[in-house]
Amino acid sequence: MAAMVDAARHGPRPARVVVVGNEKGGSGKSTVAMHLLIGFLRAGFSVGSIDLDARQGTLSTYVSNREAYVRRTNVPLPLPTHQAIQLSGSEQGDINRLDDAVGALLSECDLILIDTPGADNYLSRAGHAWADILVTPLNDSFIDLDVLAKVDPDTMRIQRPSHYSEMVWDIKKRRGLRDGGTIHWVVLRNRLSQLDARNKRDMEQLLRDLSRRIGFQLIEGLCERVIYREMYLKGLTLLDLREKGTDITLSMSHIAARQELRRLLEALGVPAHAGEPVMAASA
Repeated sequence: MAAMVDAARHGPRPARVVVVGNEKGGSGKSTVAMHLLIGFLRAGFSVGSIDLDARQGTLSTYVSNREAYVRRTNVPLPLPTHQAIQLSGSEQGDINRLDDAVGALLSECDLILIDTPGADNYLSRAGHAWADILVTPLNDSFIDLDVLAKVDPDTMRIQRPSHYSEMVWDIKKRRGLRDGGTIHWVVLRNRLSQLDARNKRDMEQLLRDLSRRIGFQLIEGLCERVIYREMYLKGLTLLDLREKGTDITLSMSHIAARQELRRLLEALGVPAHAGEPVMAASA
């Protein structure tokens, strides 16, 4: 991610693309996407976003809620250039609309974030193919692990990569053939339990084994917290809670959540804007 950010400022391409993807819904994908968007914006980048899950529309609604909050309160929150693309039934037509949207944003934004559906369809695959970095939030649960791999329940060993892993592998190969580009894959253990448990440790070990086998970077994401649902209705993120004029009072839980997000952004290499850190050094 640090190399991607540097290239966005100094490289030959005018922008780079981050895709947030997971074929299984309920992984906190749109919450992660929104926090990355605001992290990029507060790091000083101009950011475009594309919602390919327009029927569900969680990210689009999140951005819309934020726009409404800014109008209502006059709090000058940073906003991305956002658009949504819905399935129309015309595969080539939809892919062309996506390509046109990415092309337009590449010409005017430093970075682009694409949020993909929690299902496998041609538009999701086309979105994945644009990725320079693919971020896959994964619930820290064996129920959700089957998105990445099949596990033997008796030996707790990986039997084989699963459908989503095979799709990512195929897209990585096609991307290399198309333009020589590479996709850096990050799997984000998300909605973590705040309590230590054997299942949590087993998940970590299995994911570390799998990361070596199929080639992704493993990092910790965000714990399950009520604050994320509260902020969604206002379009706010943890990065906004210190903004003068916001009407959410910081609690100890919020402070702990901010520290989790700070670690996540640091792991992804999101830099601090001069004079305006993405996260403060202390809560």
